[in-house]
Amino acid sequence: MTQTREGAGWTSQFRELALNVNSPLHDLRGGDARWAPTLDRDSYAESQLAGKALRALASEGVVYPSQRDMGGECVGLFFPDTASHVVQGRHLDYHWDGRRVDLYRDAGSGEVFRVK
Repeated sequence: MTQTREGAGWTSQFRELALNVNSPLHDLRGGDARWAPTLDRDSYAESQLAGKALRALASEGVVYPSQRDMGGECVGLFFPDTASHVVQGRHLDYHWDGRRVDLYRDAGSGEVFRVK
């Protein structure tokens, strides 16, 4: 949003998806120092390079610690057919303050949460 000079306000909507994954994934959890650059919460440069390299090696995807929800886990699937039983979860709205996303709102409940 910085690069496109978005004005402050509620700018983005996302849908949470819950699904089953039954695939062998590269595991980036556990604090292995070689994955630290890939898990940089402020830049996707290293994670994109790692993803391209792993996909070229026929990886089906990665599992990694969430950088936004401490204690949470995420998966990046390189092929959509590795997911099954996909169900929509929450509908979230993101607020841009002109510099960063500072709030998000659960559209179902109306609750607003501050992003630290």
